[in-house]
Amino acid sequence: MKILHCPINGPRPIQEFSFGGAVRPMPDPQQVDDEAWADYVFNRDGEQGIQREWWYHIASNTWFIAERNITSDQFIRTYLWNGEEAS
Repeated sequence: MKILHCPINGPRPIQEFSFGGAVRPMPDPQQVDDEAWADYVFNRDGEQGIQREWWYHIASNTWFIAERNITSDQFIRTYLWNGEEAS
């Protein structure tokens, strides 16, 4: 069974979580043209290595960030978002 560490509840089965996508800076929807917005929505880099991702723990209603090696699918660490600009 794959386990993911929730920053609130500790180690939990991966079935209790939902993947929210990579942490990426979002362009201002009011300031960007359609082509740039489509690029943000549909295109990803797909680079190997460590990726910061949004994850949601369904049982505790908690969004947090996980750092995961997307090559080996191993989680490095998890932490609550501190409200600063995601990069």
